[in-house]
Amino acid sequence: MAPRTDVARFRANFQEEVDAAATYGALAKIEPIDKLAEVYRRLAAAEEAHIAFWEKKLRDAGARVPARRPSLRARVTAWLARRFGTQSVIPALAMKEQAGRHGYDDQPDALAANLPVVEQSHARLLSTISRGPTRGMEGGLLARLEGRHRAVGGNALRAAVLGANDGLVSVLSLVMGVAGAHSSNTAILVAGLAGTLAGACAMAMGEWLSVQSARELAQRQISIERDELAEAPEEEQEELSLIYQAKGLQREEADTLAAKLMEDKENVLDTLTREELGIDPEELGGSAWEAAITSFFLFFVGAISPVAPFLFLSGTPAIVISLAASGFALFVIGAAITLLTGRGVLYSGLRQLLIGMAAAGVTFGIGHLIGISVS
Repeated sequence: MAPRTDVARFRANFQEEVDAAATYGALAKIEPIDKLAEVYRRLAAAEEAHIAFWEKKLRDAGARVPARRPSLRARVTAWLARRFGTQSVIPALAMKEQAGRHGYDDQPDALAANLPVVEQSHARLLSTISRGPTRGMEGGLLARLEGRHRAVGGNALRAAVLGANDGLVSVLSLVMGVAGAHSSNTAILVAGLAGTLAGACAMAMGEWLSVQSARELAQRQISIERDELAEAPEEEQEELSLIYQAKGLQREEADTLAAKLMEDKENVLDTLTREELGIDPEELGGSAWEAAITSFFLFFVGAISPVAPFLFLSGTPAIVISLAASGFALFVIGAAITLLTGRGVLYSGLRQLLIGMAAAGVTFGIGHLIGISVS
């Protein structure tokens, strides 16, 4: 008789697999896209094999095998899918698979049966299916739409717009706060330039850490993928086939393509990295130093607008020119944001102008009150 803790673990694993099989089976019945329905059926079949594994573990332990009854959570998920469509539950399922993909990693019996590799494969597959509204479309249309989204919403454009916006709004607020306190022109300049340099350095360091951490994470994921390829090539081939089916290929075509790719021992890791992880092994998220330098420059460019007038003017004229230059820059940044959002230029520009000026007005008022109280 196995220890009670092991029996409890077997039953918990059994129930998780029952829920997964029931959910994927329900999705397969209502999925309108035949290729995706076939993917869900194969996922359900994989979970059925896992159910049988845990049933055997329970019988070998001399414990009672429960009935294959889905939990309330699984039944509610299936109901939501039937009521609102499969896409309404896929994101939640993808998040659940991601959260539980390492659930078997510390269980020796599951490791011996290679279950962790399968669960991690399912997590990545659900993540692929859940990406955007183009899931399951034919390859050509999918490629065109995905290309358009990348062109419009690329990380470089987003970083440029937001970096300049951060510099402009933060330093404008700082300059107006100091100006509101009736400080001298020298004090405003010192505060503005110090804020510009400090903010630009902080942005650069933050961006460097972000990109470098992403690169290290990508390298770790590639290393894990390399190990999985060596330990379970059949599972990796099956995963590739399912991914290509989710992207629109027929099952036979996907199986043939996956098998052909697996034959290329020299390049198969590169293919798996791109298809499963969505990582370009040649880029790994780009250069951390390039990102840091770019962020520093963009923050500085945005921040210089409210500071520059105080280099040539003082008092009220400097404040007015600073607000005018900053207002123009805010509108331009708001207009540039429409490349990301698709909203109207006038609407986005005016919204950005109002938000930036509101922040400047608040800090100016606070600075004025502090100046009065200090006097």
